[in-house]
Amino acid sequence: MAGLVKPKKYDWKDSNLALFGSPLERDIKKAAAETEKAWHVVNAEEKPGLFIWRIVKFVPTPWPKEDFGSFYNGDSYIILNKYQKEGEEDWEYDVHFWIGAHSTQDEYGTAAYKTVELDTFLNDKAIQHREVQNHESDLFKTYFEELTILDGGADSGFRHVEPKSYKARLIQIRNDKGRVRAQEVPFTRKSLNSDDVFVVDCGESIYQFNGKTCDLKEKMKATQYVQKLKSEHNAKLSITDESSAEWREIDDFKSLLPDEDFSEEPEPEDAPECKILYRVSDKSGQLTITKVAENNLNKGMLKREDVFFIDTGKELTVWIGKGASKAEIHCGMVYGHNFLKDKPNPVRPIRQVRDGREDKEFYRTLM
Repeated sequence: MAGLVKPKKYDWKDSNLALFGSPLERDIKKAAAETEKAWHVVNAEEKPGLFIWRIVKFVPTPWPKEDFGSFYNGDSYIILNKYQKEGEEDWEYDVHFWIGAHSTQDEYGTAAYKTVELDTFLNDKAIQHREVQNHESDLFKTYFEELTILDGGADSGFRHVEPKSYKARLIQIRNDKGRVRAQEVPFTRKSLNSDDVFVVDCGESIYQFNGKTCDLKEKMKATQYVQKLKSEHNAKLSITDESSAEWREIDDFKSLLPDEDFSEEPEPEDAPECKILYRVSDKSGQLTITKVAENNLNKGMLKREDVFFIDTGKELTVWIGKGASKAEIHCGMVYGHNFLKDKPNPVRPIRQVRDGREDKEFYRTLM
């Protein structure tokens, strides 16, 4: 029997992020940022908060607040966290572009470009982050009580369900380092395991399967998740607990799913934990990346006339010196993106920090 084949994932070696960095870009970008209507809501609200936009035909489109934490793997998004440090009046910002596993090159290229534009609109005060599905940073995960990743693009929607034409889905609910993640997985019993909770969403009927070794937090979040679906779909709910159900009940649940194999690209392994500092310079007329030190790093090693990478194997931090060249300042995120292409786990988070705007996380990474 032919296996189920997932859509092709994005190719990190074929990225239009190289559009950044032309000499004229800064002036054009500033003018464009001022005319982008999506960004003005950030300054209109004089309070901290989270803002999310989905990229639709090259345009950042507001994502409904009730859907915060839900993303489609065929889309790219921009997420902005606006906050104030304790005892201070100035606003601080973290801006992330999140790339779904099957987002198109145009979509994630636009998300990356618009993230830089948003930072420009905020007078370069934001710390920029690149997030890739299933490899999100710990900071990104703190924004949501749970992450829900669904197949397809958001144009398919998940409201106003018509049960008779509804496409059944299998959702895996698992504990990801203390935070619950709900993610659509291939619709086959081969996806099941005893460690997590699974939900078969058929529209008119919803079936919940609690693996015998799943934890309490997964069960609690699954209950919230299915109750929301039940309300949205006006559906009937059935729950099977593997630890106490009879084999017949378990077999009945599994019979909802076809017994098919599926092919899936293996996730890259993390590199061994080791902090390496690299200096990035274009003084010679060509971009050079030179290893400076390994472990035992300190801020004195950073020189303001250049860009530096701090590579931990799990995350890449790009530090932009105040005296760096225009090209270096404009292309820091692009340099980081290209640097990781041939490294283990090239889809790890990237964060860009400017000289003088370092946060506690930066110093924890450096030390």
